[in-house]
Amino acid sequence: MAKASNASIVMNLTILMLSFLLVVSFAESRFLEKGILKPATLKCDSVYGVKTGDTCFEIAEAFNLSAEFFDSINPNLNCKTLFVGQWVCLDGELSF
Repeated sequence: MAKASNASIVMNLTILMLSFLLVVSFAESRFLEKGILKPATLKCDSVYGVKTGDTCFEIAEAFNLSAEFFDSINPNLNCKTLFVGQWVCLDGELSF
């Protein structure tokens, strides 16, 4: 009798968890449809081509940019793996 009871509990918990995930997915898709959660878009007005020896800090400093602003307009930039010829944004805005 205990095995049947445990199996029933596991089945009920599984159904409850799947129901919860379904409700959350549905609610999230409704927000996306109404434009409440829009993907961020970057508008870059000025760029710089990385040269040998450049670092993110030096680039930001050379163009009088705060580290926070530089990071915000280069959200996918990995400063540890900069390469020569890579374009970085120097001026622009990130909108949501």
